[in-house]
Parts: sequence; C-alpha cells; structure tokens
Amino acid sequence: MSTDKSLTTLLRALQRPSNDHDSSRLLGSGTTLLTLLSNPLNITLLTSQMLFAPAIWQTENGLQASLRVLSVFNAASVHILQRELDQETQGFVARDVLSKEAWLKSVIKGVDEKSPRWRHMLVLGGLLIGFENQDRKTLPGDLRTTLGDALVKATNLALVETTPKQELVTGSIALVLSHVFDFLVDREKRQINHDLLIQGLIRSPFLSREGLHWGYFLGTMDPDVVQSSEKNFNWSSKSSTFFQIQRLASSPLVVALGPLSRLTAFSIGCVTDINQLIVMIEDMSEFTRCLSVQWRQNKLSELDAAEEDDFLAEETLKTTLPVLWQVLRSTLFAIVISLRSLLGRVLADWRLAVCKAPFLAVHTLHVLRNLYFISSRLGHGAFTQYSFVNFTAIDILSNYPDQVKAFLHDIKPTRFGRIPPNPLDRCHDLYFLNTAEHFTLVVNPEDCEGLLIGAATPYLSTGSDPRLLEIFEAAHSVMLAVFATPQNISLVEKYLPFYTETLFKAFPNNLSPRQFRVAVRTLVRIIAPPSPIANTQPLSISILLELVRARAIECSTETHAISPPRHLEVQGSAVEAEAALSEQALMILTLIDCLPFLPTNVLEEWLPLIADSMSTVKDQDMLHKCKERFWDVLSNGEMDVPRAAICVQYWHTDGGRETSLFGSEGKTHKPLMSGALDSTSKL
Repeated sequence: MSTDKSLTTLLRALQRPSNDHDSSRLLGSGTTLLTLLSNPLNITLLTSQMLFAPAIWQTENGLQASLRVLSVFNAASVHILQRELDQETQGFVARDVLSKEAWLKSVIKGVDEKSPRWRHMLVLGGLLIGFENQDRKTLPGDLRTTLGDALVKATNLALVETTPKQELVTGSIALVLSHVFDFLVDREKRQINHDLLIQGLIRSPFLSREGLHWGYFLGTMDPDVVQSSEKNFNWSSKSSTFFQIQRLASSPLVVALGPLSRLTAFSIGCVTDINQLIVMIEDMSEFTRCLSVQWRQNKLSELDAAEEDDFLAEETLKTTLPVLWQVLRSTLFAIVISLRSLLGRVLADWRLAVCKAPFLAVHTLHVLRNLYFISSRLGHGAFTQYSFVNFTAIDILSNYPDQVKAFLHDIKPTRFGRIPPNPLDRCHDLYFLNTAEHFTLVVNPEDCEGLLIGAATPYLSTGSDPRLLEIFEAAHSVMLAVFATPQNISLVEKYLPFYTETLFKAFPNNLSPRQFRVAVRTLVRIIAPPSPIANTQPLSISILLELVRARAIECSTETHAISPPRHLEVQGSAVEAEAALSEQALMILTLIDCLPFLPTNVLEEWLPLIADSMSTVKDQDMLHKCKERFWDVLSNGEMDVPRAAICVQYWHTDGGRETSLFGSEGKTHKPLMSGALDSTSKL
C-alpha cells in the first residue's frame, strides 16, 4: 500500500516543472519504485510517465537529463538481477516479486507513443546495459534479441524524425549508442542507419553546445589569463572560465569521446552514401580550423611549450592547465581514431579511391595541421593511430602532383626569410617542414627551391635556441630530402656549398649529434657515384670528409650534450649514448658512418686516416665506442663485395688491425724474422 501512495505522489510531482535538484530527487525515487513495484501495470505506467514528465524534460539540464534517465533504468536492472540472485542463494522466491523477464516486459510496454522515439532509446539502452554489462548475459536468447531489435528500431526511427538543429536529440542518440555499442551483436550494429547517424556523431561532440561547441572555450579564456607578477602569468582556478572548462571536461559527450570515436569509426565503415563522408570530413576540418583560431586568441598560445615553466604561475601549471590539455588531448585522440577509419575506408572502397581520395587526403592533412599545436607536444610517433593517418594521407596525396602543389601552397609559411615570433606560427612551420619532406619526389625542382628550400632556410643558420631544436632539425631534413631526389641535381650543385657550410655552423648548438651524423652520411650518399655530381665534382666527397676530419682535430674533447625541449621526452639508448660523447668522438663516428658509401679509391685512402684519427681520442670509453663502431661497419655487412674486399685487405695486410686496436703504437710492431735486428739497432 505504501508503494502505491509513493507512486501516486511521484506521478503527481512529475507533472510539475522543477529545478535540477528536484529533478535528481524525483529520478532517484523513480529508480526505487521501479524495483519495488509488483504490479506490472504500475511499472508500465511509471516508465511511460518518466519519458514525458515536465519535471524531467522541461529543465535546462540538457544531456544530463538524458544520462540520468539512462542511469535510472540501468540501476533498476542491476537491482532486479541482484534481487533474483539473492533469492536463488537463499532458496526461496517471494510471491509478490516479479521475475526479471516479467519486469523487463512491463518496462518495455511503457515505451509508447506518448514520448518521442529518442527517449525510448534511453529506456532500452539502460535495460541492455544493466542486464548485459560485465558479461552477465542473464537474459534468455529470445528476450535479448527482442530487446536489441527494439533498440535498433527505436534508433532508426529517431534518426528519421530528427533534424540537425535538434542538438539535444542528436546528442542523446549519440550518447546512448556510445554506451550500448559494445553490448550489441554485429548484426544489430549493422542494422543501424549509419547514413543518418554519422553526422550526429561528429556534430554532437564537436560542434554542439552540449559538446566542445567549435572550441570557443579557448578564446573566452583570454581575459582570465592575467599577469600575476613581473614575469609570471596566472590562470586562476577560481576564474569563471576554469569552471567552464571543468564543466566541459565532465560533460557527458566529452567524457564519452573515447567510446564515441570507436562508434564513429565503425559507422564510417558502414556508411553507404559516400557524400556523407565528404560532409563529415568538411565538418571536422572546419571544427579544427576554428579550434586553432580560438587558440591563437588565447595568451597561452604566445608561450612556447619550453617557456611555460618560466612564465606561468605554479597554480596554472599544476591545477588549471592540465585540465585544459586533457580536454584537448582527448579531442585529438577522438578525431584521429575517426580519421583512421576514414582512410582505411578509402584504401578498401574503390568508389572513394577513384573519386574522392585526394579530397579526403588533403582535408585529413589540414585537420592534422590544425591540431598540430596539440600533437606536437606529444612528439613524433606518439601513438600509432596518428602515424598511420599521417603517412596514409601523404601516400594517397602523393599520387596527385597537382593537388600536392596546391596543398603545399595552402600551408606554406606566411612570410619567408625569417622565423615568426608567434609559437603557433612556428608550430605550423614545423608541420609544413615535416610534411613537405615526404613530397619531394612529386614536386618539381622550381617548387622545391621556392617552397621547400625557401621555408627551411631561416631555420638553418640561426643562433642557438634550445626551444627551436626540433624545427631546426626538420629544416635540415627538408634540405636533405630535396638533395636526395634525383630530379634535383641542379639544386644540389647550387646549394651544396651553402648547406655544407651551414651544417657545420649549426652543430652543435642548433643540431643534435644524431641529426648531424645523418646529414653528413646522407650528403655522402647523394654525391657518391653513380650521382652525376661524382663526375662533375669528383673531389666533393674527399672535401666533405676532410672538413669533418679537420673539425675533429680542432673541436673540443669535452662531453657534449644538447638538452631537448622540456615538453618532449627523449628516449632510447642510442640518443643517450650520443649525448655522452665529445664533439671529437662524434666527428670520428660521423666519418665511420660514411665508409659504406665511399668509392673504392676514396675508401682505400680514408680507412687509415680514420684509424689514425681514432688514436687521438684520449677518453677510453669514447675510444672504445669508436673502435666498436669501426669494427661494426667493417664486419656486419654494411659494405658491398668490392668494398668489403678492400676492408679485409686493409685489416689483415695493410696494418689496419694494429692501427685500429693499438693506435700509433701498433705501427711500430713490424714483422721481423726471428733473431733479426731492428734498423735502429747500434749493433
């Protein structure tokens, strides 16, 4: 009798609009009554009333109301299961208690025409999660099939009835499906109308007010980033914009970005109308462009990542900024997972590959450029999905030279000849350099000189600035990529002297040891036979090696290390080993790296010279590393057959073993006949 009175009271309260607190209280009462009522008709009535009650839906809660209703039926289902399990454990069943099958059918009957279809999904989704979560599989097969089919039908009907302007509806559909997607069987997943669903999966989390809302929150932060001292800026944890970011980070769609991205990836693979994919990538490109523009309007964008520790207050570094970057990283991951599925579809679907491949590749690269202020903080190859998307888009676009040229002109630095002062502009320059180096094979020499070399030149010979080490190395990589392209021989002849001089000036302040070794080794490979330069300038290899050898004689013998940007983690034993070497040892290792690419006559000349240079290294640990690398090059198969034969002769016949292992002392141990006298003997 008491439950009937409570039901009457609750039903009366549901008919009156209420505030957020009252709505939460009423939903809690509804959850309790759903588990206590024993009359199926009352359960059906309560379910029906909760789906159109003004106290729940005529509020400003937005998606929170949808999430709460979903949670009500999820919690009620879990309680019914637990009650049945307790009864089985105790060995008796109460007379006035409904079985889970009867209870479930009563709830489903409450999903009627009085409420819109999208709210039906909240009930059906909550039931499915409650009964199927944690691999419980407690429903009979026919009832489970009925529940899954009902959810799919409600979803498709809701998609047909919904317009893009109904943000709450599209957000609720996306939210429910993101929660129940893992509990649907493959047949049910594919029966969803993905042509209608895909736009809501993009617009709800990224464009709607219930989601990231075009990234406008980044621009509104600027007034709250204030100067707290002569040197430091602070974004207070008590500011209104930080409260906004906290609400955003805890909003249903942002919290569900991971599941939503997996749902979006699956939906992309099931879309039959390829025009929907075109609209999707355009929306994504426009969102990321707006996000980048909003970031530029923020004072925080004026600080390089390496400068944040020096110019931001402790409260900002430890409290407010981590929350912001967590939201931005989640955004990056969600978009990249969706793009991975899109490019996978391009590779597998001939319709996209024939008609839309360059369009999709260009827009994908624009999206990655717009997000580069986020991804650059994670370092290259931070996660495999990003690498796949980046390189796949580049490979697809490389088949269309005209589109490559247009794309490079679109993203080229705004002003050639100098380094921009704004960190975001430098970030875009870094993206241009890292991307353009992959297109040198399909870009004509004129554009290579005008675009690529022109963009790289300002970063080749600037003063020491540890913040820009990454972009310095990217500029050198672009130059080497241009030189390594066969059709750019004229550019090699024109720019090789300039670049060689710049290379030696840049090291060690603006170039890491690894990059310097790679650069010299690459230059040797480029100008070695069968390159035409080997015929027109046959002494160029020897000159380059002599420059390295002269630097080894003159340079410091102290251990040299370049500190990477603080926001990037440098890992790997090879990098750490190079950092522990002196500049002299690095020069000798650079010479050793070049040996497999030298012409045979030059190799015969430089084997003893390199061995003599090793003897000048005084530090035993560094000397051991040089000897180890020298032996490794000679013996591990890096040489071809003619060069290997020269190395064998040098090692065994020409005194290479003695010189390499014992240095100058090894030369004095000449082979003598037993009992013979040395030429310097006075006897």
